[in-house]
Amino acid sequence: MLILLNKPFNVLSQFTDEGSGKRTLKDFIPIPGIYPAGRLDYDSEGLLILTDDGALQAKISDPKHRLEKTYWAQVEGVPDAAALKVIAAGVELKDGLTRPAKAKVIPEPEGLWPRNPPIRFRKSVPDSWIELTITEGRNRQVRRMTAATGHPTLRLIRIRIGDWTLDGLAPGDWRNG
Repeated sequence: MLILLNKPFNVLSQFTDEGSGKRTLKDFIPIPGIYPAGRLDYDSEGLLILTDDGALQAKISDPKHRLEKTYWAQVEGVPDAAALKVIAAGVELKDGLTRPAKAKVIPEPEGLWPRNPPIRFRKSVPDSWIELTITEGRNRQVRRMTAATGHPTLRLIRIRIGDWTLDGLAPGDWRNG
């Protein structure tokens, strides 16, 4: 079984809250015996794959398989060619150099749902959107990569994992993959 979920903002990528009172996957998925293939941070949104197939779960989540994951990141400022080149070459983080990534500035995605609560807005600091594709999945990797280039991430949405996409799924909705 394979389930594609559009994980809303401020939802844990697990089925239990361990007493935290936070929303979890159980608030959206009523199917027992499935588990997330990888994680998506509490404050990130978008595509999360769940499955009951352990081999498939490993293939999706293990960085050795180099499965592409694509994100839309709303960032502070407007990254120039030099910042995008750093991301493309690999960013030096505290836990080592990231694999090369694909990165480009994009217009604000059409049909994007509002985030609740909305991102902070500052009149003096413009923001923009970039599309990033990575083949690993370190803890908060995309956020750390954009911050390292001087463009902290304000909002992060995963739109694709391999051939699976978020297309047609509203936040909290899911479908069989």
